[in-house]
Order: sequence, then structure tokens, then C-alpha cells
Amino acid sequence: MVRPVFADPKTDFVFQRIFGSEDHKPVLIGLLNDLLELDDAHRIRSVSLLPPEQRPKVDELKYSIVDVKCVDVRGTTYVVEMQVLNVEAFEKRVVYNVAKAFTNQLDVGQTYPDLNDVIGITICDFELWPRKSGSRVPMLSRWRMQEQSSGTLGFSQLQLVFLELPKYDNTREPQTMVEKWAYFFREAPSLAAIPPVLEYPPMLEALEAARTARFTTAEWDAYIRAGMAIQNERGALSLARKEGREEGREEGLRMGIESLCDALGIEVSTERNRELQLLDAAGLERLLSRLRGERRWS
Repeated sequence: MVRPVFADPKTDFVFQRIFGSEDHKPVLIGLLNDLLELDDAHRIRSVSLLPPEQRPKVDELKYSIVDVKCVDVRGTTYVVEMQVLNVEAFEKRVVYNVAKAFTNQLDVGQTYPDLNDVIGITICDFELWPRKSGSRVPMLSRWRMQEQSSGTLGFSQLQLVFLELPKYDNTREPQTMVEKWAYFFREAPSLAAIPPVLEYPPMLEALEAARTARFTTAEWDAYIRAGMAIQNERGALSLARKEGREEGREEGLRMGIESLCDALGIEVSTERNRELQLLDAAGLERLLSRLRGERRWS
């Protein structure tokens, strides 16, 4: 197989290699400042990666792959959790319902909130809110969680940020920093050289980290497995849709679980395979969610 010049940054393996590495903190800071559209008074000046035991337990961010504590120029500290969703499937419904039911969208240009316990950034390789014919919908949206009218515990200190990559306008050169990052995430695997529009220090470093010539044999194998897992999940979704039958849906979920286990190095023993065969679609969905969130079989 001929290697591309740059690996796909949307795969969990490469995303974590670039943005979840102690060696590339300037790249992470650049991405966060740009996607959060922070002004000079609120720019992030330092970050520290959080170990698993220190990560917040936020159901809406259960697929988080990079968790980081941020300190801005004022000394304010908050946590950012980042996740990439490559397949709409069941995750789309969950995120969509959360955003629509429990949040209100922040106005464009609204002052960045002074206090946020947790900010969740989700990069979607599908349209979370599909466009109507002829309409222009921004690919970056920000939502703040609000307390529910029932008086139960709310989410006033959680902000959600969504970047919907398919809404990137590829008919023109990217202009804003958000557009340039979207271009990076979408086009990196097809680039043969670094284009002038990405000659910006954090992006240059991100591309160098994604350069496949720097991968060891083991890293390349892990990258291929991660890509196959995504393709299998997409195939599973397609199979379930095409057949429109519960058994097709269940088989597709089992394929996705097996592929994800292979990518994560989790053994599917005879006992675990027997468990897979006994689970219905709802049980398989829960298992897939746990595997993606906890990265272990529990």
C-alpha cells in the first residue's frame, strides 16, 4: 500500500498523536484559541493534558479523546474535552437531542463567557444540523447548557462547540482560522505538499506530526486499523439502513464493535463473542458507547 504524505487527522489515533501529545502543545493551544474564537483578553496561554482519573464525567462528551486543563491570560482555569465523530449513526441522535433540548445557541460575537467548568469541542464529519436547500448555515456553532425548567440539575457551566466539516465551502480559499482548520481536517489526507494557506505555525506543526514518513511500522499499522474501524462502522450503518431489519442492524453493530476492539487492541475472546451474540441492538449500542468512551471491555 502506498502511503499518503499526511495521515487523516480525523482518526482517533492521529488526532491524539497531534493534539494529545506533550510534544505538540503549541498546536493544541493554536487550535483551541482559533475554534473558540478567543480575543486577546481571553487567549489560552498554557495547557496541561489530564490523566484519565482527572477527567470530568460528562455524559455529553463520552467519546472524548483529548482532555486538557487550560489557563488563559487572566489566570482563569477550565477544562476542554475534545472528540471527533466520524459516523453519524447513533451518536448524531444523542448529540442532536442534547443540543436541541437543553441548550440555547450563543449569539455570534457574544463575549466569551468568564466562567466555564467544561467546554466540549466536537468535530463532526457529517452534518449535525442539515442545511435546507439554498441556505447557508455556519459550520461552527456554540451552545451553552441551561438548567431545565423542572428545577433538576442543569448544565449552566458547560459550553458545547460543534465544527461540522461537510459545511466547509471548498469552492474558494479558506479565509478565517476556523475555515483553515476545517480545510486541514478535510484535506490533509489528500495533500501532496503543504499549501500556502496552511503556512501558519500551529498548522505546519500539525502537518509535520501527521506526516506518515515519521510513523513507525507499529504506528502505521495502528493508523490503518483505526481507519478500517471507521469504514466498518460506516458499512455497518449502511447495512442497517439498506436492509431495514433489526438483524441487519445488530450484525452491523457487532461488526463495528469487533473492528473497534481490533483498533484498540482489545481481545474478543470466545466468552466475549458469546456475549455479543446474546445482546440485542440496544445492548450492542450501549457496549459500543462504553468501548468508545472507556477504551476497555468492562
